[in-house]
Amino acid sequence: MPAPSPSSPPITVSIVSHGQLALVRPLLEELDRYSRGSIAKVVLTLNIPEPDVLAGLRWGFPVERIENAAPKGFGANHNQAFGRCGTPWFLVLNPDIRVDADVLAPLVAQAAPDAGLLTPRILEPGKRDPEQHRAIITPLEILTRRRPAYARPAVPAWIPGLFMLFRSDAYRQVGGFDERFFMYGEDFDICARTQLAGWRLQVGEELLARHEAQRASRSSRKHLYWHVTSLLKVWTSAAFWRYLLARPRRG
Repeated sequence: MPAPSPSSPPITVSIVSHGQLALVRPLLEELDRYSRGSIAKVVLTLNIPEPDVLAGLRWGFPVERIENAAPKGFGANHNQAFGRCGTPWFLVLNPDIRVDADVLAPLVAQAAPDAGLLTPRILEPGKRDPEQHRAIITPLEILTRRRPAYARPAVPAWIPGLFMLFRSDAYRQVGGFDERFFMYGEDFDICARTQLAGWRLQVGEELLARHEAQRASRSSRKHLYWHVTSLLKVWTSAAFWRYLLARPRRG
């Protein structure tokens, strides 16, 4: 794939729909309204068959579709989309993310040379303040995170997979998402491996995206099962233990 010219839009966006095209449509409209100049294309993966509510619609960037013959996991879908990325940046984006201004151009503009993964602050439904930074996931951290005395880290150990802007070189170096995680846990894992590879995780503290959260793991036994088994995979992985032991030295 030819290298993009310096004036080319720098970002390929990957969005996966699990019967969620009605959510994808307003997201594409907002990306077109605010960030058209930063987006080379959107790779839209239809993980399951669904009515095409986007038929006939056009945006200021091409939308390239992948229709899976069988459903894939979160990481496998985005790894597949990365195979069609020829830009310096690769954005993994949930269908239920919303923006009220351009966050992509400012994120790229402020990226440090060693920043391999960027994100804005995320505002959850019903909240006035963005989500606090996340510590390393451990059983103790899960049990204590809602207590008043819980101390949030000043610098996040990881960011959730709903808005992850990767430097393509970093994504390629770590081999993308670990496809052993079907859903949940793959975001922590890739954050750990990216930082262990020498890249920094950078947050645009003044930039904001909204999450119209759908917490399936709280209402679906299947999603809860995926969540619990993914945590077990995280805690038994070599990357988790290497990151846990290296983190204090990284400050």
